[in-house]
This record gives sequence, structure tokens and C-alpha cells, in this order.
Amino acid sequence: MKDDGLAILACLEQVGHERALRAADPVLAARVAEVKAWQRARFTATYADLLADPRHAPAARFFLDELYGPGDFSTRDDQFARIVPALVRLFSAEVVATVRALAQLHALSEQLDSAMAMAVVAAAAQAPRATATPLTAPRYAAAWRAVGRAADRERQIELLLAVGRALDQHTRRPLLRQALRLMRKPAEAAGLGALQHFLETGFDTFRAMHGADDFLSLIAQRERALAAQLFGT
Repeated sequence: MKDDGLAILACLEQVGHERALRAADPVLAARVAEVKAWQRARFTATYADLLADPRHAPAARFFLDELYGPGDFSTRDDQFARIVPALVRLFSAEVVATVRALAQLHALSEQLDSAMAMAVVAAAAQAPRATATPLTAPRYAAAWRAVGRAADRERQIELLLAVGRALDQHTRRPLLRQALRLMRKPAEAAGLGALQHFLETGFDTFRAMHGADDFLSLIAQRERALAAQLFGT
């Protein structure tokens, strides 16, 4: 298998490792779910203007549901793992690079979410009376600073933007959209419906914007500003 395929599989193994840790520790699993839900609510508030704008709303919703959401992506991940050899063999290098960036983003985000949850658990252990309190902005910020990993936070933003740029570039290739449409029934028959849905939805939402530069610029600006605020820089 080519390097891209091995890299994708390695990322999926990292995600699987994070899931195994949570499965063995219900407290950690609950805190991860809390962190993810808080981050989804934060994204919704940060990008309320984009979510209300007809042009940008589909792409903002795509980011929220497919990249930031607290949803269970295990089915999609399993499908990615099953299709990686065929993906590398059949698709263009550009599409494979997009999947690789998505897998890297997914793995890094899961690692950071686990680290955040562990920091929340540690803080709660020092103040037992606060264990039942919901995650608040100050507690989230404290966990963020406890985790640190500023370089990984910047890389998380870069990977998010890389996926968005790639999807935007793919919209300029009509033949790719036709190929995805032709793959729909075979993908569903092979049990790859979740992966197919991600690819088609990403393509269609970015195509509907007729250019994603301003959208991605806002994402970059606001995410970096938030990171700097949380780190206190």
C-alpha cells in the first residue's frame, strides 16, 4: 500500500486507541462527551452569523456536523479503513490527500479531546464538590491551558483549513462530482454509505458557496483568535 494509505490507517488506529481508552473508563468517556458538546455549542455561537447566512450556512453546518460535532463517527471510520486500499488505488492523488488530511485531523482532534477530558477529570478530583457541575467556559479554558500543546492546536486549525481548501478545489472538477454520483449505489451496496455521504455532502456544500476563500479566512481568523485567548497570549 502507498504511503498515503498507510498514513490514513495509522490515523484510524490512533482514533481506535482513543475509543478503547474511553470504553475502559466511563468517567473519561462522559467527560469527552461533555467536552465535545461544549465545543459544538461554542462553534455554533462563534459562527452564528455564518450559520444564518444562506451562502455560508451549508458549509458551516458541514463543519459543525462532520468535523466538530459530538456524533459517533465509528461507522465512517470503519468504512474508511475498509476502503483505504481501493481509495489509494482508484482515486486521484488529490482526493487521497484530502482523505489523509481528514484522517489526520480526526486523529489529532480525538487525542486533544481525550487530553482535555483528562484535565477536566483531574481538576474535578481536586475539588470533589464540583464533579457534578457542568463544563463552563472558565473550566474549559483551565483545561485548555493545562493540556497546552500549542503547536498541535495550530496544526489542528491548519488541517481543518486544508480539508476545506481541498473540498473547494475539488468543486472545480465536474468530472469528480459525476464520479461520486456514479459510486453512490455501489458504495451503499458495499456498506460504505457513511463515507459516500461525507464525500458527496462536502463536495455539494462547498460547490454551493461558489468560492470558499472568505469562509475559510473567517474560520482561520476566529479559531486562531480563540486559541490565543484561551492560552492567554
